[in-house]
Amino acid sequence: MRFEFIDAEKAHYPVLVLCAVLQVSLSGYYAWAKRSEPARAKADAQLGAQIRAVHRKSRGRYGSPRVHAELRARGIRVGRKRVARLMRAQRLAARRKRRFRRTTDSRHKGPIAPNVIERQFDAQAPTRSG
Repeated sequence: MRFEFIDAEKAHYPVLVLCAVLQVSLSGYYAWAKRSEPARAKADAQLGAQIRAVHRKSRGRYGSPRVHAELRARGIRVGRKRVARLMRAQRLAARRKRRFRRTTDSRHKGPIAPNVIERQFDAQAPTRSG
């Protein structure tokens, strides 16, 4: 965390001063800066791109179990919990179904509109259309 702060602020202040204020060694900062990204982080970045693609293809409907199943179907061996962790990190979640809400109340006590058209929907015989 300290090294990241130094890296972000080195354009405004000398690295030597930042290291002294944060009580870290200058050599420790430069060793951290020279170190390459871990292989796991690189693999997570690639897998994260594939997870985003599957999630986008499903129009945001797939959660981690379905994304995991889709990745397995594509031949990518990955754990379910890893997929869930990467989805959480990217703030990807399944779109939830809307709750069913009844909009008609047939047993109301209010007035019923009169049948002013008075149409009869009982057919006497089938009609032929020709």
